[in-house]
Amino acid sequence: MPKLVVLTGAGISAESGLKTFRDSNGLWEGYDVSAVATPEGWSKNTALVLDFYNQRRKQALKAVPNQGHLELVKLQSDHEVVILTQNVDNLHERAGSHRVIHLHGSLFKSRSTKNPKLIYNITGDELNIGDHCPLDSQLRPDIVWFGEEVPLIDQAIIEVKTADVFLIIGTSLQVYPAASLIHFVSPDIPKIIVDLNIPTISRQPNLYFFEESATIGVVKAAQLLSRLIN
Repeated sequence: MPKLVVLTGAGISAESGLKTFRDSNGLWEGYDVSAVATPEGWSKNTALVLDFYNQRRKQALKAVPNQGHLELVKLQSDHEVVILTQNVDNLHERAGSHRVIHLHGSLFKSRSTKNPKLIYNITGDELNIGDHCPLDSQLRPDIVWFGEEVPLIDQAIIEVKTADVFLIIGTSLQVYPAASLIHFVSPDIPKIIVDLNIPTISRQPNLYFFEESATIGVVKAAQLLSRLIN
């Protein structure tokens, strides 16, 4: 089966009522991202950061996968689909996608503050002060904050280098290093972008645009895929 690698951003989650990281005004759900999405914010007010992610986690659990998520699941019947998402919710998994790589971490995982390789599933919807790893250190959300490295970016690069089609949904291609992934794709393969605001990128061959929401644009992208692959 042809390999379809999909990069998703906030635009696909927004249609399920979720906002991911920052708006144009630098806020995330009304909070300054420097207070809730940086190592400095964590050190300054751990309780605030934990509460912020507890609220985001509860919000994500109430959200429902939208048609954009579901259309990607349908593509698994004819494609090897790998989703690289910048989103920290679990809507892709709940929709039924099999291979999802969370570049910026997950609301539903925690990690040790002593050893970042110690990662755990969060039971329930809260992570609180006093929740420790076996090393007796406070657990933090397993989220890639601003100023931190993206540990799965090398794996993502390997995936896009072996793609037969690269599909980009709901991202401005402004947040690095995820935005650089398009430059690792073979120039010979189709690259399809679905977003309400088509990002400005350098000229590339085999580039297709759908200036649509995810729920509409992914359907059109799937129709294009059937023509390009068959």
